Amino acid sequence: MKTRVLLVLATILWSTFFNSAEAQKGIRIGYIDMEYILENVPEYKEASADLDTKVQKWKVEIEAELKDVEQMRKDLNNERVLLTKELIEEREEDILFKEKEILEYQQKRFGPNGDLFIQKKRLVQPIQDQVFVAVQEVAKNKKYDFIFDKSADLVMLYSADRHDISDQILLRINRASKRKQINSKKEKKELERAEKRNAEQENEVTDRERAVSQKQADRERLLEERKAARDSIRAAKKKEYEERRAKLLAAQKRKRDSIKALKGQLEKETPDDSNGTSEENN
Repeated sequence: MKTRVLLVLATILWSTFFNSAEAQKGIRIGYIDMEYILENVPEYKEASADLDTKVQKWKVEIEAELKDVEQMRKDLNNERVLLTKELIEEREEDILFKEKEILEYQQKRFGPNGDLFIQKKRLVQPIQDQVFVAVQEVAKNKKYDFIFDKSADLVMLYSADRHDISDQILLRINRASKRKQINSKKEKKELERAEKRNAEQENEVTDRERAVSQKQADRERLLEERKAARDSIRAAKKKEYEERRAKLLAAQKRKRDSIKALKGQLEKETPDDSNGTSEENN
């Protein structure tokens, strides 16, 4: 669990660090799906089918033994009233011994270090080695900076299909397998021609990928430039609006202050006029 968490954290940090630089440096990222590759390698499929046959045989054996134990229990329960205490204990010990044997057999076949685990490992290891070699070839030929395994512990929260190179890995594995099966010069020449055609097709695909990537990068750059222009215009308009608003508020404040000052002056002058009128009357 700790390993998975560390891998996820490392991926997040890596993505954060390289995200801004990816458009500038043209970093190429790919991934493979090991499960998909294994399912499409003929040698693995054949060996896996043989292993499945063995597994089914082991399961049948275990089920038969479990049925025997269940029958032994039923027989003991039916005959318990007819048996002595010593015979009952002896039969119960036989059942326990049989159960222990079944458990040991289960562990031998299906345990963490059992036959199934060992044979699966032996079955997968040669394919994994071929995948590793093929990944190195693809990464070198097509200038990939990073290639991940989608089916490994590293969690991929999103993976675009265009980055999946599993079929390219399968192509190289199948080529290697065909080379081993060549028995004549004619077959060798035919394979070389086929590989040359495949290489040319791959180069065409790579050129198309580069063109698409460049077009996408240009489009993203154009969008960023347009966004920057829009943001600049929006910021200028906002600044202009705020300046007009500030001037308007200042003018309104001056007007209010002026009215307030005039009103105050009138209030001061009103009592003086009243007193003057009273004195004249007297």
